[in-house]
Amino acid sequence: MSAPDIAVERAANGRANGLRALLLNDAAVRIYAGLAIVLVWEIVVRLFAPPFVARPSGIAVALPAVVMSGAFWDNVGATLAAVFEGLAIAFASGTLVGLAMGRIRAVDRFFEIYVSGFFAMPMVAILPLISLWFGYTGAARLATVVFASFFSIVVNVADGARAVPVEFIEVSRAFRGSAVSRILDVILPASVPYLLAGLRLAAGRALIGAVVAEFFTAIPGLGYYIVFQARTFHHNEAFVAVMVLAAAGVLFEIALRHATARFLPWYRRGERGA
Repeated sequence: MSAPDIAVERAANGRANGLRALLLNDAAVRIYAGLAIVLVWEIVVRLFAPPFVARPSGIAVALPAVVMSGAFWDNVGATLAAVFEGLAIAFASGTLVGLAMGRIRAVDRFFEIYVSGFFAMPMVAILPLISLWFGYTGAARLATVVFASFFSIVVNVADGARAVPVEFIEVSRAFRGSAVSRILDVILPASVPYLLAGLRLAAGRALIGAVVAEFFTAIPGLGYYIVFQARTFHHNEAFVAVMVLAAAGVLFEIALRHATARFLPWYRRGERGA
């Protein structure tokens, strides 16, 4: 093979390798998948759906007016503030209850059936009672968020506390560690993977709980904004709010991963290095 032929073949191989690397890149794959979904969505809505149904081109047109509206961001702030406040309450109380259930057999036997029952209960089933107890106010939304997220954390932390190897406890006792030190220095750190899994699940359920409560009680928030825009056939504006909810979930996941890498560098170290 002559030198020009070798050069041409190397150039072709380089282009092929570059294209293969681009196609296999995680970010590129996600972008391609998103573009494909948007394209199919646009085509299907234009061909088969009524004119008022949301489609990507309409959402893009409505987006600037919505994000420039102060009322829209007031609704966003109301929903997210309730979610973060409810998550903080559920995280603190759920961790304590989960540790007690995981390490104290009497507590586990007493609460297990009730925790399992409420964890499986749809939050919409309890909303009428919550609205009666707390009224059609922000307190009802906060109570719904706590109810939606509390049991996810309890179940996961309890499983994590039960899964602590017996050797860890024996070592703590051998060094005359107190019960408090065993909980704070042994059991709780060993339960972190379960705690993080519960927090991820609780965050999604908390966001859903806040929006569903706003649907039901008609208090200011993204849920009420979506219902109002949908019922007035402003589906593009409603879908902007849906996108904000999705973005909030993604940002929470990114923040949680960053905090895990920053403060718990030992957790999933092998996966991050892969």
